Amino acid sequence: MYTDLFSCKGKVAVVVGGAGLIGREVVKGLNDFGAKVYIADINQDKSSRAIKRSQVKCIHLDISSEDSVKQAFAGINKENKKIDILINCAYPKTADWGAKFENVPFESWKENLNNHLGGYFLCCRQAAEIMKQQKSGSIINFASIYGIAAPDFNIYTGTRMTMPAAYPSIKSGIIALTKYIAAYYAKFNVRANVISPGGIFNNQDKRFVKQYSRKTPLGRMGIPGDIVGAVIFLASGASSYLTGHNLIIDGGWTIS
Repeated sequence: MYTDLFSCKGKVAVVVGGAGLIGREVVKGLNDFGAKVYIADINQDKSSRAIKRSQVKCIHLDISSEDSVKQAFAGINKENKKIDILINCAYPKTADWGAKFENVPFESWKENLNNHLGGYFLCCRQAAEIMKQQKSGSIINFASIYGIAAPDFNIYTGTRMTMPAAYPSIKSGIIALTKYIAAYYAKFNVRANVISPGGIFNNQDKRFVKQYSRKTPLGRMGIPGDIVGAVIFLASGASSYLTGHNLIIDGGWTIS
């Protein structure tokens, strides 16, 4: 029945970065649609506070560590004999993340690309190999509108905020990586897609929020709940013939 098209009942989902701003809402959404959800996050205290539901479990995972990734996914697979859904929405960054382009140390640049893009690679590879054996699975990676469009630095005017150069470099890399995985694992019925959100409200400087919202056709920043429907769509049978796609959720930011 089409009424069950978006059901995730009986599926095992791993949300990497599930204790974060968007991750918490994704966990709730998947749980509401019937999935058994694992919050895989480096911050266990934050994970345990993020959501308390019977079908939600917490597991330590540091995406910058290959051993940590292997152990976490092996443990989940051993416990459930499968992993149906992987969502990568972790956001690791160095302490100097907000440095201006001309002041970014090369070591910091390398560390951010390795931990963020490299971490997504590690998680995707581990999950995809499990999904390959079961001949099914959905991988959902989080990128950004800045993975496809250049930053508008005018929206940061009058604030201390900026857009680090590593961010669009990482996010465009995630889009390309996801398309590669979609093509590579398609014969095993493993799908891989991207969600590229626009700016998400997180109590930023009021001037930034106003300037960002003015540029957006829908007239506001996004909220975490705006992203959940897309995750359920890509995780469920509703998107069974969709792979390698970049789903942009930005209130119209990129239409012009």
